[in-house]
Amino acid sequence: MDGIVEMVLDATTNYAKPLTQDRLFAWHAALFPTGYSNLSTIRTGCWRDDATGPMQVVSGAIGRQKIHFEAPPADKLNHEMNLFLDWFNQRPVIDPVLKAGLAHCWLVTLHPFDDGNGRIARAVGDMALARSEQLPQRFYSLSAQIHRERRDYYDLLERIQKGSLDVTAWLSWFLGCLQRAIDGAEITLSTVLEKSNFWRRWAGTPLNERQIKIINRMLDGFDGKLTSSKWAAIAKCSPDTALRDATELIQRGLMHKSDSGGRSTSYELILEK
Repeated sequence: MDGIVEMVLDATTNYAKPLTQDRLFAWHAALFPTGYSNLSTIRTGCWRDDATGPMQVVSGAIGRQKIHFEAPPADKLNHEMNLFLDWFNQRPVIDPVLKAGLAHCWLVTLHPFDDGNGRIARAVGDMALARSEQLPQRFYSLSAQIHRERRDYYDLLERIQKGSLDVTAWLSWFLGCLQRAIDGAEITLSTVLEKSNFWRRWAGTPLNERQIKIINRMLDGFDGKLTSSKWAAIAKCSPDTALRDATELIQRGLMHKSDSGGRSTSYELILEK
């Protein structure tokens, strides 16, 4: 985990520096400091050599493996990676966000390392996005969004790599994934700001631990209606104590009873509009 953090920080903080072979080797060595990937030894800080056979992405039981992808031969890597690095470090002649998508797809297709290619490709994509925005820090994580959508990600890469290498579908998905990452970050930031503003507003109001716990659960997005029975279960208290806590919050203006009707009384926070 430390190696991933170091790699991503270097990629985004030092986005203006050229991406070089030595830099990629350093990232790879940081990902596998022991020289092991799970229980297997791997070559670290250098290109793969295909000594045990061609680099393939496979799944399934032994004897029934499915080959999803076979990377270019190792003896072509020096030439292909030089082409990639020269292109990546040139001033973009296309939209820089599209360049980020192309860089990711190109590198993961070359598959230059024994392991860690996806992580390094995502770091290179993050570096290209940082270059496009001229900012080392962003409030969204494309890597995290790709991980959430990893099934679609792998399926699409397989179709592209086994096909004509027409990357239109990949770029369309990449841009959509990026937009979903930004949208998710906006929702998260909105929730954080709403929570911060609420507690700033009521900073001087005395509250017990149970009330604070309930309020935080509601600010984080409570699923369904907050009834007295749910209140008691969450706060680990009796129904009478839950009712007393709720009544105090209503009297102090932090909460009100829901007017949605129904057989059970439920409660809602009073948020600033």
